[in-house]
Order: sequence, then C-alpha cells, then structure tokens
Amino acid sequence: MGEQAEKAFRDCIPLFQALSDSYRQDIVLMLSDKDSMTVNELTDRLPLSRPAVSHHLKILREQGILKMEQHGTQRNYSLSLEGALETLKHLIITVEDRCY
Repeated sequence: MGEQAEKAFRDCIPLFQALSDSYRQDIVLMLSDKDSMTVNELTDRLPLSRPAVSHHLKILREQGILKMEQHGTQRNYSLSLEGALETLKHLIITVEDRCY
C-alpha cells in the first residue's frame, strides 16, 4: 500500500472506531429515520443511561457524523454525514488508484 493510501486509511481510523460501537450504530440508524432527536428521545429507545447516550453523541459529533442544534433548552441531534462520506470516498479512491 502506498503512502497516500496508508494516510487515507489512517485518516479513517477515528471514523471506523466511532462506528464500531453497536449503540452508536443504533443511534445513527435511529437518526436516519428522523430529522432530529433529543438526548431524552434517544435514551427512551436505548438501554442506556442519559449520560451514556450523551457520551456516544459526543463521540459521533467529534467525528462529524452528527450535528447538534440548540433550540431553547433542548439540544437536537441529526445526521451530518457529508464530512465522513468525503473521508471514506477519499480512502476508496486512493486505494483504487494506488492498489489496483
């Protein structure tokens, strides 16, 4: 694997790690069906405490998978996959170009 492909792969590792957790996968799937959800709405649908859900949301936000919008006292979370998709596309294109 060339240096560019290796760098592209390494750039994706945090994204892969964020998506490796089954609860975070559940959150992404739930949000794919809704425009947005609050922490409480997600907590009602998961077997996790509110702090645990908040922790998972933070990890997903840090990787650019989710965005948070404040509406009064409520924080609404929604999918924001553009950056993550660009990172993954870059990996695929680089691996195709360098390894095949």
